[in-house]
Amino acid sequence: MFPWNAIRGVSMEKYGAGSIVVCDYDPNWPILFEQESTRIKQALGPFALAIEHAGSTSVAGLPSKPIIDMLVAVPSLEQAKQRWIAPIKTLGYTYMPEYVSWLPGELFFRKGPPGPWTHHMHVMELSCPRWEALLVFRDYLRAHPEAAQAYADIKRDLAASSVDNIAAYRNGKTVFVEETTAKARAWRVHADRSKMASG
Repeated sequence: MFPWNAIRGVSMEKYGAGSIVVCDYDPNWPILFEQESTRIKQALGPFALAIEHAGSTSVAGLPSKPIIDMLVAVPSLEQAKQRWIAPIKTLGYTYMPEYVSWLPGELFFRKGPPGPWTHHMHVMELSCPRWEALLVFRDYLRAHPEAAQAYADIKRDLAASSVDNIAAYRNGKTVFVEETTAKARAWRVHADRSKMASG
């Protein structure tokens, strides 16, 4: 998953909206994703191989910071860097090149006023390990309400204790995310084998 330990020594911003707030699930979040996905497809055309809703706003019923996380798959990250940063900026996004040191293999964009941001866009190739990790984690939480509830409890506790320290909030989730991602991969393998056996 995300290498949060890699941000040690990197100057991280305070949470721009003030204290970190984890909101109750909003059924409008999938709608906001679909609206933004359409705009991205129109801007990037066939260069956008896939667009996925990730993060907590993509899991029905899961509390979250109200930021829509999106994964955009491209055939070449180098081409994306050379040709597609400007078109993405026309959609209201800000490219964050300083994040490359701890988000290797992707381009990171934010949209919205400097706190609270409304959208995060992660542009990467389909072969990037984070693509699989983020989606299998999402799919596991969607299929396992008890895991989603445990994650919700952790997020609310961390929001209360971290105040406006977003790095502490993120780091506090690391153990749960890594352990759950491992369970999710085993779950996915078992599900795939079951489908093959039944087919």
